[in-house]
Amino acid sequence: MLPHLKTSIPGPLSQEEAKRLRQYECRNTTYLAEDWPIFWEKAKGCHVWDVDGNRFLDVTSAFAVAGLGHTNPEILEGMQSQASLLMHGMGDVHPNRLKAQLCEQLSRITFERWGLGIGKTILSSSGFEAVESALKTATVWSGKPEILAFEKSYHGLGYGALLATGLECFRRPVSSQLSDVTHLFPFPVTADEMEAFQEQLALSDLSQVGAVIVEPIQGRGGKVVPHPDFLPLLRIWCDENGSALIFDEIYSGFNRTGEWFACDHEEVFPDFICLGKALSGGYPISACVGRSALMDAWPESSGEALHTSTFLGNPVGCAMALVALKLHSSPELKKKVAEASQYWRKALEGLISPLISEVRGRGLMLGVELRHPSGAPAGDVVGPILSQMLQRGVVMLADGPDGNVLALTPPFKMEEEEIDYVIDQLQELLVQFTP
Repeated sequence: MLPHLKTSIPGPLSQEEAKRLRQYECRNTTYLAEDWPIFWEKAKGCHVWDVDGNRFLDVTSAFAVAGLGHTNPEILEGMQSQASLLMHGMGDVHPNRLKAQLCEQLSRITFERWGLGIGKTILSSSGFEAVESALKTATVWSGKPEILAFEKSYHGLGYGALLATGLECFRRPVSSQLSDVTHLFPFPVTADEMEAFQEQLALSDLSQVGAVIVEPIQGRGGKVVPHPDFLPLLRIWCDENGSALIFDEIYSGFNRTGEWFACDHEEVFPDFICLGKALSGGYPISACVGRSALMDAWPESSGEALHTSTFLGNPVGCAMALVALKLHSSPELKKKVAEASQYWRKALEGLISPLISEVRGRGLMLGVELRHPSGAPAGDVVGPILSQMLQRGVVMLADGPDGNVLALTPPFKMEEEEIDYVIDQLQELLVQFTP
């Protein structure tokens, strides 16, 4: 074991906080068990400390937010400098100047970089709001209310975002309040699935679809990379049918897959791109960036914005995002991600277990799918592995509708010794939990 990692967790302070949460928080929010969770106290780089002083390796980047490292010193400096001047402004009335700068930079790294002219932005606080901004704008532009979305997708849990989310467990409790406007198609990976998708696309009545929304790589669905013809076909179909193409890159954006955005791999570009998570490296800020021709479907503001929020363009979030974008633009960072990706991928593919069905993903957005010899999803194995990894000082998560995908979205910079440690622990546990 690496000398700085501790076991025997959760400790007494984490247990005390768990009791407090159990009493005062909605019981559906945080999973509480005897060996889960730990309560974070501080973080730096790829390391996290809990309230009991235990130190962990974080291979989640805290939901893919901290790719540049927890408490990145340059982002921290930007945050502190801005917070000492202005912590909150009046985003859609009297904005701070950083809002304009961030909107400009988002245009430059998306539609201007793609040679598609200026992109215009709606800023908000969380990823699902960016998705809802895109869906709203698509309807305003197209005049068509329906949505084409994909099974096993995750676009957030607001009511508008739920319309497009293809993980049924999130939709089911409130399904009676969701409009019946969504066509949910399978997400094609193999050649046969791609052929079936094309046939379904041709045979379905999609004349009222104003928005097609898709993750270029599914995140919570299990780190699933689609068939290479999938995104190009969606682009052609949208152009021919007067529908807006929305790429949800909240998870996959900002070098997570080895490029600025996952869609850059196929060189297929959307009408709207939804961004969040790593946009600021740790502050709740998100963005919907769209082609100006579609964004201008909204009327000029007469003094009352039709789509806005209190914290729109928060100055601290904008300051952090501007620093993060500068760091993400470094060619050295892209090289670092490529090297780390190769190391992680080779190590994961070297794991030996009859439970391993597939190692997949792109860049540092990776998943190891576990299935029993019968073919049944091995979520019953993944759960105990996650708990044991925590005991061994590693923070990990699971993905997929059945919770049977070991998910890895590590910070971009980890020492090879630390990666090897994670792999060694996984290998031991895969042997231990193989029936």
